[in-house]
Parts: sequence; C-alpha cells; structure tokens
Amino acid sequence: MMNSRFFEISPFVEEAAQKAEAQVRPALEEIDAIAEYNQLKVLAAFQQHKVSESFFYGSTGYGYGDRGRDALDAIYAQVFGAEDALVRHHFVSGTHALTVALFGVLRTGDTLLSLTGKPYDTLEEVIGIRGEKGCGSLADFGVSYAQVELTSDGLPDLAAIAEAVKRPGVKVAYIQRSRGYSLRPSYTVEQIETMVEAVKSSNPNAIIMVDNCYGEFAQRREPTQVGADLCVGSLIKNPGGGIAQTGGYIVGRHDLVELCANRMTSPGMGREVGCTLDQSRGMYMGLFFAPTVVASAIKTAVFAAGLFESFGFECFPRWNEPRADIIQAVKTGNPQSLIAFCQGIQKGSPVDAFVAPEPWDMPGYGDQVIMAAGAFTMGASIELSADAPLREPYAVWMQGGLTYPSGKIGVKLAAQSMYTQGLLGSGTQNK
Repeated sequence: MMNSRFFEISPFVEEAAQKAEAQVRPALEEIDAIAEYNQLKVLAAFQQHKVSESFFYGSTGYGYGDRGRDALDAIYAQVFGAEDALVRHHFVSGTHALTVALFGVLRTGDTLLSLTGKPYDTLEEVIGIRGEKGCGSLADFGVSYAQVELTSDGLPDLAAIAEAVKRPGVKVAYIQRSRGYSLRPSYTVEQIETMVEAVKSSNPNAIIMVDNCYGEFAQRREPTQVGADLCVGSLIKNPGGGIAQTGGYIVGRHDLVELCANRMTSPGMGREVGCTLDQSRGMYMGLFFAPTVVASAIKTAVFAAGLFESFGFECFPRWNEPRADIIQAVKTGNPQSLIAFCQGIQKGSPVDAFVAPEPWDMPGYGDQVIMAAGAFTMGASIELSADAPLREPYAVWMQGGLTYPSGKIGVKLAAQSMYTQGLLGSGTQNK
C-alpha cells in the first residue's frame, strides 16, 4: 500500500487515478466554465431582487407576509427563466414535489403521458402502476397513464411522441431528465427542446412537465428556458448546494404554479401561507453555492468514468460525453462488485465513514437497494453518494461531491474497496 496523503491507496489504484485525471482534464475545464456562467446568473438574480439579511429570518405560524420566502420564489423564477416559482422546505423530497405538481394540474379523465419510458421507481406508486389500489394514487382519482417507449439506444422517439400526444385526454407530457435506475442517457436541455417541439407541434395545449432532479446547473440553460411549462426538483440535490436541509421547488408558468400552490396547501390559501421557520438562510445560501457545488459533483463523475473505464468497466456516460446531470452509472456486472463499490464510497464520506452499507428493503422500491451516503444531510444526493437496486445488470449510480478533492478520494476508495476484495485488476496479488 501507499499513502495517498491521508488515505491508504494501493499503487495500482493510485497510478490509474493519476492517468485518468490527466486524461479527463479538458472536460474538467469546460465544467468550470459552465459553473462560472451559472454563478454569475445566480449572483445577478440575488442583486436584482435586493436580497438583504432580513430575508433570512424565518416566520412562524401561518407565515403571512414572509418577504424572504416570496423573494426566493422570484429569484428561482429568474434563474430558471420562468414566470413563477414555488420554493418551500415543506416538500419532503423530489418525489413529493413532483406529486404535488401532478395532482395540481391533472384532473379526473386526464391522461399523464410519459415521453421518456417508465419513470423513476418512487413515482410508480404515485401514478398507480405499482402498489395497492386505494392508496391515493393518480389512478385512484381517475387519471390515466400511458408512456412512449424509448428507441433502442435509449433516446426519445420523437415521431412516436408527436403521435401519442394527439390521443384524447392527454393533459401532461412528462419528461424525466435523469436516467433513474436505468442505463439510458440522461437528457440534455437541447434534447428536451426537441421533445418540447414534438409535443407543441401536435398538441399545443399539452402541459410539458420536466422532472429536473440532478440536472440543475449542469448546463447553461434549464428546461423552462426551452419551452417546458413546469420544472420540478429537490433542494437536497443540486439547487440546495449541500446547505439546504430539506425542500423542493416547482418553477414554470404562473397559472400552473398557482395550481400547484393550491395543492401544496389548500385552495384559497395557496402560496400565501407556509412559515419558513429557520430554513430561509440555508435555502438562499444553498442556491448561491449550487453552481460550484454542482460543478464539483460533475467533475467527480467525469473522473469516476475515466478511472473505471481504464479498469474495463462500462460507464454511462463515458468521461468525454456531454453531461446533462450529476449522475454517473458504472456497470459492475455482479452484486459483489456493486456492494464493494458502495462500501468504498462510504469510506470516503465525512460522516459515518466507518459504516458498511448493506442492501435493504427501502420504502418505495420494488427491489432491495443499497445506499452509500455519509452525508451532513440525510439522503442528500448532491453530497457524494452511490446507490443501486440489487438486480441485473448490477450497475451502481453514483452522484454528488461537495468538493472535487473529497469526491475524487471517494471514487479512489471505491476502486480500492473492489481491488482489496479481488474484484479489480490483479486483485489480491498486488495489495
């Protein structure tokens, strides 16, 4: 073993890591350029809305007249190029924010059409395509569901989308930007724009809603800047910058955001109620730090792809392919390698690094799931984490990294964990 400053890394892994970082350096420089653009965009929005210290003091009770809450909505709308926004710590997860948005705009007899195949696991019970009847899903309220399958290479089928949105009753055309637990590509803003055009050319009245989780600030534009009507995400992912302790956002058309606000609280009250307690400062700071934190996460992902490709693993995307989000998938091929990878990521965490994650029956998922996440905020996937369902093809999905140096050592420790167990390279021969 050799000491990589403060961590025990074998020469085999260390040498491969140095070569990988040298190879991916041009991609890292482009990521920094995107971060600088987005940082200035956020800074300008803060200044134009005259953010002051008084905005950070939380309200209680009903939360009437909370200036900081209302200003943060306006800042999100400006940053995302949208008419309006709803940013609240009351959203307990990205799935919750998506659920509020779906129930806000869909009515009995409407059809929800997914343009990107089957949605993420946790949304299946919300829609009603998995789980018990009568649990309060969209299906229980008479909302139908249909999906357009992806092409063989995992891309949107634009011709099929244009036909499918013509069906009577189609109200929401739904796009999942991130790959979820699949190996299809995550979609760039440019690809989302082509889906928007396909929908609007056939059904101009359809509401285009984008699950933007993991994609915020990965590029210079957001989906609402290319025609999406609603865009939804979580604050313990990209836009919270690793600082927001909870929450989510909905941005988009003013009339639709108002409907979502009525569903979040109640009709007649909408966005006017909802105290902020002591959460405002974290949500403001999180958004301010988000562009550079997202850049660190993407740099970590690019480095991981470069390193694990050098070991012969399939990576999605490859290190030199365009990035649409912070997620890096690595096809490990077997459960032992998948578990070893996650346990190595855990060893690189600032919190609970001594814990060895194991697969378990996680609520909302159909298979056992292993999750490595030694995070300051529980479940915050903008912090370095890795997770996967225990099923074929035994791929692991890694995301996050508050800083590139800490993310990089986490990736190296994932490789070291596999190497120590004889699952990488020449295995135990050169430990």
